Amino acid sequence: MYARVTTGTVQSDKVDETTRTYNESILPAVKAANGNRGVFLLIDPASGKALSITFWNTEADGRAYDTSGTYREQVAKISAFFAAAPTLATYEATAQG
Repeated sequence: MYARVTTGTVQSDKVDETTRTYNESILPAVKAANGNRGVFLLIDPASGKALSITFWNTEADGRAYDTSGTYREQVAKISAFFAAAPTLATYEATAQG
């Protein structure tokens, strides 16, 4: 299993709007993608630090989601809420509980 982690900082006055947009629009799009195994959004409301973690059956599934343009479309829905451009990294899940 692979995790793709988008890291950023949400403007403090946009945390609720970011969460609402994520739940109503981004989450369903990610869950519908081939090979997706789960989606999480983590936000520290005090600092605005945010992690969006998506889990994929294979690294290729995660890459396909990105290269299809869907990842960029989803990030664009909340990009105005970020203090700076978010970053993306891919990790292999080497332990699971």
